[in-house]
Amino acid sequence: MHGRNQPEAPHELGSKLAQEAQFSGQPRSQLIRESLEALLSLRERQRNEAALAAAASALASDVDACQEALAVAEEFLELENEALEGSWWR
Repeated sequence: MHGRNQPEAPHELGSKLAQEAQFSGQPRSQLIRESLEALLSLRERQRNEAALAAAASALASDVDACQEALAVAEEFLELENEALEGSWWR
C-alpha cells in the first residue's frame, strides 16, 4: 500500500526499496527523498563539470588568453619559489 504522496514504483524497484527500508529501519519516504537528493546532486555536479570543461576548452583555444595566463604564471613563479624555499610552512 502506497501513501498518498508516494509515486508508484516498478515492482523490482519497489521490492528493493522495501528491503532497504526494513534493513535500515528508515521509512520508505525518507529513502526516496535521500535517493532523489543524491541523484539531483550528482546531476548538478555533472552539469557543473561539463560547463567547467567547456570553459577550459574555450580558454585553451584562445591564443590571447593562453598568453595572458602564461604571463601571470611567470609573474608569480618567483614568489611561489621563494615561499617554497622558506621554512615558515614546516
